[in-house]
Amino acid sequence: MILTEKPFGPNCSSRWRERLYIIIFESDTRAGKLFDLALILAIACSVLVVMLDSVRQYQQQYAGILHAAEWFFTFLFTVEYILRLLCVDRPARYARSFFGVIDLLAIVPTYFSVFLPEAVFIVVIRVLRILRVFRILKLGAYLGEADILVQSLAASRKKIEVFVFAVLMLVIIFGSIMYLVEGEANGFTSIPRSIYWAIVTLTTVGYGDIAPHTNLGQMLASVIMICGYGIIAVPTGIVSAEMVRATEKRKQGRICSGCGDRFHDPDARFCKSCGDELPGTRSPEESGLL
Repeated sequence: MILTEKPFGPNCSSRWRERLYIIIFESDTRAGKLFDLALILAIACSVLVVMLDSVRQYQQQYAGILHAAEWFFTFLFTVEYILRLLCVDRPARYARSFFGVIDLLAIVPTYFSVFLPEAVFIVVIRVLRILRVFRILKLGAYLGEADILVQSLAASRKKIEVFVFAVLMLVIIFGSIMYLVEGEANGFTSIPRSIYWAIVTLTTVGYGDIAPHTNLGQMLASVIMICGYGIIAVPTGIVSAEMVRATEKRKQGRICSGCGDRFHDPDARFCKSCGDELPGTRSPEESGLL
């Protein structure tokens, strides 16, 4: 995974912070692997508690147990969040990062429920309780190949944007045609509703709440269904190709010691993310070329 903070060097004055950083942010050591495993289990159990708490039967029957479990996990994740802030070089930067925000969202709702009276802010409390499900996003930090997936999605962004724009044009055209062919008598009461039908049909979902009745409408619907199978494969192929490219690039590239970025060109001398010099690079003078 790409690290969000620069690790402490060997001359770090706070050895306990360096050790804590390795355990929390690194997964190559035995302690780091055990920490990640324990945290994954805690996240899974905490999300299960949130789900059970939303079932009225369990909420009434096991209210005390669920409440105690929720506070236990909240305290556990609070300690984890504080330890993360203590062991990184720049706590504010980590707090503003994606996983830093997710860590905060995992603990804030429970504390807010204490200070906001439920009788007055019951809607707000329910929304904050739902936010506890964001804990499941913390699992993304422990997926070994998540950085490849993120890089692939980022590289495919422009292609996918063009693809989505083309699909929107198709559903608008198909929806407008179906509105003219079927009309209000067959349920196609407006162009937006006809576009909704085209989206459902093109994506092969097929709710069945609206269906064409005329022969021409059914023929057009058949064409849209067949097109849907081909269209679904396009974004999958785009992302898959970028994942293969990112994997090959990762094998050839070097890892930056400053930020942990693995995606660099073979001839790169400096990291494209933080600007630090990449390990194993030599200037022309050092290599004897000049």
